[in-house]
Amino acid sequence: MLMNMKDLLTVADKNNFAVPAFNISDYSMLKGIFEASEEKESPLIIAIHPDELSHIGVEMLKSIIEKANKTILPICIHLDHGSSFAQVMLAIQSGFTSVMIDGSSLAFEDNIAICQKVVEAAHSVDVSVEGELGTIGSTDAEAEAGANTIIYTDPEDAVEFVQATGVDTLAIAIGTSHGIYPAGMTPELQLDLLKEIKSKVTIPLVLHGGSSNPDKEIGEAVTLGVNKINISSDIKVAYFDKMREILKDTSLREPNTIQPPCIKAMKEIAYHKIELFQSVGKASLYTV
Repeated sequence: MLMNMKDLLTVADKNNFAVPAFNISDYSMLKGIFEASEEKESPLIIAIHPDELSHIGVEMLKSIIEKANKTILPICIHLDHGSSFAQVMLAIQSGFTSVMIDGSSLAFEDNIAICQKVVEAAHSVDVSVEGELGTIGSTDAEAEAGANTIIYTDPEDAVEFVQATGVDTLAIAIGTSHGIYPAGMTPELQLDLLKEIKSKVTIPLVLHGGSSNPDKEIGEAVTLGVNKINISSDIKVAYFDKMREILKDTSLREPNTIQPPCIKAMKEIAYHKIELFQSVGKASLYTV
C-alpha cells in the first residue's frame, strides 16, 4: 500500500510511534527490509539518498513501487536529503511519494524559499515534503553529508519555518550525527529541546542520524514525539561486515550463497529498530 509521508506519519503522530526510514542501496537490502517489516507488521519508509539513487538507477523505482503495491503494509518511498530542485523533480517524476529538500546549510530565508518552491511543485501531485532546520553532524567520510558543527533547531524558528513553507514534516537538529560514532565520541540528544519544539510545532518531527545513538535516548525521543527516524549506517555495517566475513571463502561466487546471510544480519538490526521505535504491529492502524 503506497502512501505519501504526510498520510503515513499522521497516523504515527496520533498513535505515538515512529516509522523507521531505512536507506537502501541495492535490491538485496530492499528485499531484506521488506521482509523484516512484513514479519513485524510495521509501516515502512524506503529512503534513498541521491548518491544511492545514482547507484541503483531510477529504473529500480519501478520494482520498489511494484513491491509496495503488492504488500498490505503502508509504504512510503522517500528521497532523502535532496539538495536541489532538480533532484527533487527527478524523484517525483520517477515515482517517489515523498521528498526531502535539505536547505539546512542555507540562510534561514533561503531555506524557506527553496522549501516553498518544492512544496508548490510536490503538493500539486500529492507528494509530501520534508524540510530540515538546524544542522546534523557527520562522523566520517562515508556518512551522508553533514555539518562539522551541529546547529540546534530553534523552536521559534521552527514555528515560523513550518508556517512559511507548508512542509509536511520537519527534520530537527537535537544532537545527532550521520554515520557511525567513533570510539570516544558519545552522542547526547537534547531531549528538553525536543519537548519544546514538539509543543510548538504541529507537524510530525523527524530525527536524522539515528544510527549508533543509545537505545535509551532514541526510545525517549519516540516517546516525546519523534515520528520518523532515519537508519542507514547501522544496517549497512551489519550487511557488509557479514559479506566481508563470508567472502573470506574465496571459492564462493553465487549471490544466492553470499547474500542471504548478509540479509539475515541486516534484518536483525532492522528488527531491533522497529521494536525500539514502537512500530511493531502498527500496520494494522492503516487498514481501510
